[in-house]
Amino acid sequence: MDRLQAMGIFVAVVDHGGFASAARQLALSPPVVTRAVADLEQHLGQRLLTRTTRVVRVTEAGERYAAECRRILADIARAEAEAGAQNLQPRGTLSLTAPVLFGQYYVTPVLVDYLKRHPAVDAQCVFVDRIVNLVEEGLDVAVRIGELPDSSLQARRVGQVRRVVVASPAYLQAHGEPATPAELDGHRLIASTGANPAPEWRFAGPRGKPVVQRIAARLRTTTVGAAITAAEAGLGLTRLLSYQAAPLLRDGRLVRVLQGFEPAPLPIHLVHHEGRHATPKLRAFIELAAERFSADPELR
Repeated sequence: MDRLQAMGIFVAVVDHGGFASAARQLALSPPVVTRAVADLEQHLGQRLLTRTTRVVRVTEAGERYAAECRRILADIARAEAEAGAQNLQPRGTLSLTAPVLFGQYYVTPVLVDYLKRHPAVDAQCVFVDRIVNLVEEGLDVAVRIGELPDSSLQARRVGQVRRVVVASPAYLQAHGEPATPAELDGHRLIASTGANPAPEWRFAGPRGKPVVQRIAARLRTTTVGAAITAAEAGLGLTRLLSYQAAPLLRDGRLVRVLQGFEPAPLPIHLVHHEGRHATPKLRAFIELAAERFSADPELR
């Protein structure tokens, strides 16, 4: 087996978390995959993976080597793609994931324009309020809101949002506006477990010191949309991400409170696993989405 093929097999084992899953993905037998990685380790004189009966983990040396393998393989793939003119144009199926409302408000308009520009591309969207594993779900790109954990994925920051507390004008007229997070104890609260799974809301206090306010919600819901509907109807205060509340704030149907206590903004990233030299379909989408999101005042 040549070295490049062995590199590809090793990267597949790392990305798919095991020899058997990599073998299925590559349509190879598990012994062939195992032998390819063993030959690489022997050639390099380094242990790339640690194996137990239940799990395969990449070593520190393996992480570095996998990153270099991805770069080399991507360079070769790009060179081969550029050798054929038809491969320079975006084509195929683009699959992506994003939070539900972000997908509705921001991703879908960009995607519609993208598909109009690139008629050889189809798209598949998974809009859910949970973190989707790109490799396991076979997706190309994800919108992630919040700080990212360390991983082998590539990320491009395209904006930011804030955590905001809102209520309807009718509710605030009837019950008053809280002046501090502590005053939330005297108010009716609506909690969306999709956005805030813990029974507490965090704020920025004096000199940036965090303030943790435990909440007793009158209504708990698993969807942000339900929390917005209840708040707009005057049931109480709820906490959202700023982009989720933006249309209702513009229309005056909701009012933002406790602005002086809002914590630091949360970054928005486009995340993918194809490395620096992504396929034309993915590269074109990332460039268009990054341009649109970065220019949107609601995401600054």
